[in-house]
Amino acid sequence: MAKDLRSIPIKDVVKILQGIELLAIDPRPAGSEKLSAQSKYRIRQGVYRIIYEIKDSELVVLIVKAGHRKNIYESR
Repeated sequence: MAKDLRSIPIKDVVKILQGIELLAIDPRPAGSEKLSAQSKYRIRQGVYRIIYEIKDSELVVLIVKAGHRKNIYESR
């Protein structure tokens, strides 16, 4: 995921990281959306999207990808 953040302006990276930190408290916040036919979820952070998986049995949230909304769904 660090590679995904390299091309994003730092002020937006800070907001994305804050959004990720909040997932530790509530992995299914208001506005989160389960992606169809997948075990992944999505939250919005401005024009960016954070794609992640929830492993309830292990109490783990795995960040899969973060990026601009026009590019995020291209390669899953």
